[in-house]
Amino acid sequence: MKFDPDKIRKDASEDFDRTWNDSAKYVKKPLLNDHYPLTSINYGKPHPVYDTIAKLREAYLRMGFEEIMNPIIVDEQDVHKQFGQEALAVLDRCFYLAGLPRPNAGISDERISKIKEMLGDLSTEDIDLIRKVLHAYKKGDIEGDDLVPEMAAKLEVSDSLIVEVIDQVFPEFKELTPKAGKRTLRSHMTSGWFISLSEILKRREPPFNLFSIDRCFRREQQEDAARLMTYYSASCVIMDEDVTVDHGKAVAQALLSQFGFEKFQFRPDEKRSKYYSPDTQIEVFAYHPKLVDSNTKYSDGWVEIATFGIYSPIPLSKYEIPYPVMNLGLGVERLAMIIHEATDLRGMSYPQMELYSEWEMSDSELARHVEIDMIPETSQGREIFEAIVKQCEIHASEPSPCEFPAWEGEIEGHNVKVSVIEPEEDTKLCGPAAFNEIVIYNNDILGLPNNKKWKKAFSNHSARTGVRFIEALAAKAASEVEDAVAKGDTEIETRARIIKTPAEINIKLSTLAQRYVTGKNKKIDIRGPMFTTIKTEIS
Repeated sequence: MKFDPDKIRKDASEDFDRTWNDSAKYVKKPLLNDHYPLTSINYGKPHPVYDTIAKLREAYLRMGFEEIMNPIIVDEQDVHKQFGQEALAVLDRCFYLAGLPRPNAGISDERISKIKEMLGDLSTEDIDLIRKVLHAYKKGDIEGDDLVPEMAAKLEVSDSLIVEVIDQVFPEFKELTPKAGKRTLRSHMTSGWFISLSEILKRREPPFNLFSIDRCFRREQQEDAARLMTYYSASCVIMDEDVTVDHGKAVAQALLSQFGFEKFQFRPDEKRSKYYSPDTQIEVFAYHPKLVDSNTKYSDGWVEIATFGIYSPIPLSKYEIPYPVMNLGLGVERLAMIIHEATDLRGMSYPQMELYSEWEMSDSELARHVEIDMIPETSQGREIFEAIVKQCEIHASEPSPCEFPAWEGEIEGHNVKVSVIEPEEDTKLCGPAAFNEIVIYNNDILGLPNNKKWKKAFSNHSARTGVRFIEALAAKAASEVEDAVAKGDTEIETRARIIKTPAEINIKLSTLAQRYVTGKNKKIDIRGPMFTTIKTEIS
């Protein structure tokens, strides 16, 4: 709350302790359902794959590599040039690009008659305009998304009418099937490197240290925990007359050491791809201490993380490249799985998909889905709420019958008197569960007493809602007082006996929280003997 600095300085010079103690009144109290943890600071979270890409880019740049973008669309003939005898096996895994052919839509007398029924009496010139537009579309002079607005503009009719005409008069548009050409989506970053390097050599002299991190596409028979049809490759090349296999080892260590890998093994790759020179294709196994004894297939700490080799001069020569090239390729998703301790590529890449990943919410997140349902809206209502809670805290254990005034004042011209009462004998003002708090513990939503037994549940303050049964009941009572004054009632009682459900104590759980807890077979256990009554008299 705003304050007067001059007054504060003056009061403090006269009586510092009193001014300091009084300064608490300038600190605004949060409204109900605005307190922590419901009040939280939202923050963005990077996707594991893109986070890893960002770190890989920084790592490569620190190593002095220059970033480039390689072609994604690769002609079939380039695959044959690069992979030689293995091209058919590579192409079997490639996605071919297809497109819809342009139909040759003629206009017969029958079609002209139907068009006129839909658009009105068209002239011979109008029909000729339709023919010309369709012909221009067939030749490619008009793009598909311009066909409707172009024809509508020529005929001076609405787009929606033209859409109906094309739908009902020209069925060949709906019967089109895609036809594939010779272009593919690259399945290996290597496909782009040959093309890029041949072009770079036309303008620059080696040595080159280049890297590219981008998507590749592979037509797998099926996706599973270790394979995706589209993945990211973090690939680099060194073109230099004196490049050797040892450069691949050095790059692998320099790159992966920046991610916490400590030891390395270099093993010959049994695949022996023909686009690499013989005996240069090497697999990189890196040791990561966090994987030791983990619940993964890498529990010994060693994981295959990259492959490198020296490109064969045979495909290089087909691109007029006279220099040796070392290429290293690393699967980004595999590295991301290790960094983020994931076990399934699909779940890590697409955590929003229920099919691929388990839904996980922390106790802290769940706590933000618990609210008080009925809350007072006016300043007097909030005063009543605070007064009820205060009286219950002071007199909870007083033997009954008993009654304690909580608040008295004026609301909209009416005198209002609020008391906490217990008319029955041989009991107390408040029952044993009155001060239970709503706490999230191991994904269970519980109403618990803050005692030694539940010490662990209360140790995580971000999973404590800060809402006790008495606060929820007091808020309901204060809200009902506001409603009673508006309706002209003269007396009301707000009572809680044995609580069995959240709603009975004025607690509201979001639909999301209920669905999550139920789906996880966790508990919503908010119950207990409260036995508290608030009485209000209005005159």
